[in-house]
Amino acid sequence: MRRRSPAAVVCAAALLLAGCATAAGERTGADGRGQSPAQASSDVRGPDQGGLPPVVDHVRTRDRVVFLTYDDGAERDPRFVGLVRERRLPVSMFLTDSVVGPGYGHFARLRAVGASIQNHTLDHPALRGLPYAGQRAEICGQQHKLRTRFGILPRLFRPPYGTYDTTTLRAAADCGIRAVVLWRASLDPDGALTYTRGKPGLRPGDIVSVPSGEPASLTLTERTVRLLREIEARGLRVGRLEDYL
Repeated sequence: MRRRSPAAVVCAAALLLAGCATAAGERTGADGRGQSPAQASSDVRGPDQGGLPPVVDHVRTRDRVVFLTYDDGAERDPRFVGLVRERRLPVSMFLTDSVVGPGYGHFARLRAVGASIQNHTLDHPALRGLPYAGQRAEICGQQHKLRTRFGILPRLFRPPYGTYDTTTLRAAADCGIRAVVLWRASLDPDGALTYTRGKPGLRPGDIVSVPSGEPASLTLTERTVRLLREIEARGLRVGRLEDYL
């Protein structure tokens, strides 16, 4: 996710956005596959008029769910595929083409075991302030890549570093995006969570970002297992983000 840049740090505090959640009903550990979403209202900040997609980082919901999202595609830990399959984790993978490179096969395997594939631009630029044509090329270009690779048209988009402007939302809408997804919590390389706003501690409806490509003492699988323990200790489970947006 490369959020360690100064611009990213400045922007993170300003992004306080909102939105998602999954199924009410069965409580099956830390996964939520196959469950129908209960009615939930989304906390939305940023422009939402004129057909622009909402910007979300949390969903107000009575369901005890959180959402796991993974960025860029730099880490391709083969054990992570097994974890997603065994735990039936409905994770969302936001992919950047220039980061994934020749590694799309790994994400095809993840998709086959239940992960969803979403858009994180072609080349990971900070979009805010760029002209419409440039932003549209980054978003629509990755839509085309993902459609070619997987036969899908992603509906969710995460802007690199979490920075965006109204032009970003216009471009995203024109590329078929229905929601721009940020995060309230982020998993650090050492497995600890940091929060963009509000009191620390996971709560129902939180969207969690798991960056990749940063030096870490733990593998992606190890960090996810640690995170799942915290989720379950709080009586929460992992929900499918796409069911709520």
